[in-house]
Amino acid sequence: MKILPSSQSLSAAVLLAGLTALPSAHADVKLPRILSDHMVLQSGKPSTLWGWADPQEKVTVTLGDKTASTTADARGKWSLKLEVPGSKTPLEMTVSGKNTLKVQDILVGEVWICSGQSNMEWSVKQSDNAPVEATAANYPLIRHFKVTKTPAATPQEDLQGAWVVCTPETVGDFSGVGYFFGRELHKQLAKTPIGLIASNWGGTPVESWASRASMEAEPSLKPFLDRWDQQVATYDPAKAQEGFEKAKAAWPKQAEDAKAEGKPAPRQPNPPTAPANSPGRPANLYNGMIAPLLPLSVKGAIWYQGESNVGRAQQYKTLFPLMIQNWRTDFKQPDLAFHFVQIAPYRYNKNNPAADLTPCAELWEAQLETLKKVQNTGMAVTTDIGNLDNIHPTNKQDVGQRLALWALSKNYGVKGLAYSGPVYKDAKITGDKVRLSFEHAQGLKAKDGAALTHFTIAGEDKVFAAAEAKIEGDSLVVSSKDVPKPVAVRFGWREDALPNLVNGAGLPASPFRTDSFPMVTEGKF
Repeated sequence: MKILPSSQSLSAAVLLAGLTALPSAHADVKLPRILSDHMVLQSGKPSTLWGWADPQEKVTVTLGDKTASTTADARGKWSLKLEVPGSKTPLEMTVSGKNTLKVQDILVGEVWICSGQSNMEWSVKQSDNAPVEATAANYPLIRHFKVTKTPAATPQEDLQGAWVVCTPETVGDFSGVGYFFGRELHKQLAKTPIGLIASNWGGTPVESWASRASMEAEPSLKPFLDRWDQQVATYDPAKAQEGFEKAKAAWPKQAEDAKAEGKPAPRQPNPPTAPANSPGRPANLYNGMIAPLLPLSVKGAIWYQGESNVGRAQQYKTLFPLMIQNWRTDFKQPDLAFHFVQIAPYRYNKNNPAADLTPCAELWEAQLETLKKVQNTGMAVTTDIGNLDNIHPTNKQDVGQRLALWALSKNYGVKGLAYSGPVYKDAKITGDKVRLSFEHAQGLKAKDGAALTHFTIAGEDKVFAAAEAKIEGDSLVVSSKDVPKPVAVRFGWREDALPNLVNGAGLPASPFRTDSFPMVTEGKF
């Protein structure tokens, strides 16, 4: 490969490198794609910089006025830590071995991973007021790196993507939640540079984003992993293709029949994907889209995912905290900030009137429990800005801003911010009434000024009836004439709930329950 001295040539060289190429064949010093022009390095801590070269080749890295050297190992991989200069102006990085590379327009600021499924992938151009947002998006200190979708059966060394400077012309393709989160940080932190690494994929479950080793260490997940291993081992591509062809041939008549009956057309069949390569397979997206980032120093992650796990909410109580801990361990940042979105209400069962409507609420509970049990996490509640008929609510502005409130308060020490809506704390039963207390409860009210909605109450028979909730200071008193001896209260406990309880800052309360009755998703994996 020709030695390429300029940053423009560097970009070309990096694009030529194969994702799975081993470093033993390297003749030139190379860098991973995440270390490229327009990147943002995390401030306040040494940066790990890495790449490939010939085995035992000496590599020297200079960033601003800081320099460090190392030697590539027997496989040709090298890494070093370098103090990041405090700079208000763009920096240039020179990487020298047998050849010399230059990376230009490097900023020092705050770096966040923006991960999850389609609601995190949802772009600015798909969000509310997209033309207005684009016109105003003149923020050259905000940079966005979109990781190319890459499932992989084993951890990869590199990934595809490029850093893009935020302009009115480019912002449309940024993650909407990521951009509105980053924009709020940029404004509130004295125009600090913001790096957003968008590693997300619509329709993917949480287990795709955790490492295989982390899940194997949890005994309760063994049957789940074994089932996937069985699917991989027994997959017959010819049989799968035959089934697809039959389904494809049958689909036009099925769609025509549905139209005649006034029903939505069934989803058109997709060509088969081998389970081994599926983005839904446990660890496949961790391997292809997270593992290559691991040496990088970052401030934290924001996460919008859970819709694909609604039917397995009980299992999510294990998988989600496990994934957070997995990332913290593998990034070697035990205090890595992790803020997530509690998924929005949606009619998952709109075509099945007889369906149970509580699995989504159980997923909300799994997310709420994660907030309470896992340190340095935050949760943006979206019950008031959902769209019951669209799993992708287009108001991503409020979602990003609510995540930013958690980061500003918890990770950047901004004082005086209300960053959370009411969070259920405890219940006390007195006669036919239940008094509920909350954290973040200052100024409890109904958002629309009407009566509070979506409270239910049950007695020992576990049959829930509609209940009245009255505000008394920072607590609520819940009762129903139909339940003289209450034992449990639930709030917003169904997928199509749009409750109106907020605090004085207008931030919504998370759905909750006071009981521990068996979950309807118990045992489902």
